[in-house]
This record gives sequence, structure tokens and C-alpha cells, in this order.
Amino acid sequence: VMVWLRRCTHYLFIVVVAVNSTLLTINAGDYIFYTDWAWTSFVVFSISQTLMLTVGACYYLTFTGVPGTATYYALIMTVYTWIAKGAWFALGYPYDFIVTPVWLPSAMLLDLAYWATKKNKHSLILFGGVLVGMSLPLFNMVNLITVADPLETAFKYPRPTLPPYMTPIEPQVGKFYSSPVALGAGAGAVLACTFAALGCKLTAWTYRWMAA
Repeated sequence: VMVWLRRCTHYLFIVVVAVNSTLLTINAGDYIFYTDWAWTSFVVFSISQTLMLTVGACYYLTFTGVPGTATYYALIMTVYTWIAKGAWFALGYPYDFIVTPVWLPSAMLLDLAYWATKKNKHSLILFGGVLVGMSLPLFNMVNLITVADPLETAFKYPRPTLPPYMTPIEPQVGKFYSSPVALGAGAGAVLACTFAALGCKLTAWTYRWMAA
């Protein structure tokens, strides 16, 4: 009975964390519409994606103890996001506006750190956290480059009730910092270690709660 209870708890946690990760990252491709504050939004969204990916992937990874599950977790987030972003397509936006799977390569680095250090949890937190934090803003910029131009999109697919932040205006590039990728990577590398530790702690808390 305890085994099944623990398994059910595990799956419940995975669903909750994955869904919340998706909700927090669902607008990660939309910073391009915040034209006046594009770089600021890019940094904020990069950090939010880094943290949510790290906490969920580390939880999944340490719970199963199988290298590869972090990438699987990122795949879950990607598919959830594609489903939710499908609403944009239904509303008339072009399909290439849907966020590209930027989490997968970063999650692979997390798996690699865990596997290469023979499942050392502390190495996962330190090395894995830094790798994810530094890599995701880079992949996120690739995402920025591949989505459609916001001004062209806004004029080509006009909505009758555009909120103010989606009103097409001339972008002010470099308002926040000269290199949003560097700023996002620097902040992400520090914060991701904390969230990697939290993800590992979730595993311990789950087991302790089930054992009580």
C-alpha cells in the first residue's frame, strides 16, 4: 500500500510542478510583443524559465534516480506549452509564434551533470544549476530570433481589442542592459543552483511525508 501511495504522490507532484512550470513559462515567447521593454522582459522570462525547469527536472531526476528523466520532464513542459499555445493559433495568430522547445538542451545538460558525476546530488545542484542557468538564456535568444517579427505580426493579424502592451510601437533596444543574454545567464546561474537544491529537497520531503 505504501509503495502505491508513494507512487501516486510522486505522479501528483509531477503533474502539479509540470503544470505550474508551464503556466509560468507560457508567455516566454511573448516578450517580443513587449516591444518597448523587450530586453527587460527577455531577462525576466529567461530567469523564470530557468528556475521552473530546474526545480521540476531536479525533483524528477532525484526521485527516479535515472539520468535522462530531466530531459523527459522538459519534454513534458514543451508538450504542455504547445497545447496551451495552440490557443494562439485558434485566435488567428501564426503558428510560428508558438514557443520553440528551448528547455530540452538545458535539461540535457542537467542529465549530463548527474550522469557524469555518478548521480552525485551536490554536483547536480552546483554544476547542473550553473549549466542550466547559463545555457537557457542563450537558447532563449535563438527562440527570439526564430519567432515572427512582432510589428509585422501585429499589423498582419490585427485584433479588435489589443491590450496596451501589445500595441505595435517602435522598439527601444538596449533599455535594460547592453546584453540581456549575459545578464540572464549571470542571474540564472546563481539562482538555478538554489532551485536545483529545492528540487532535490522536494524528493526528500516526499519520502519523509510518505514515511510518517
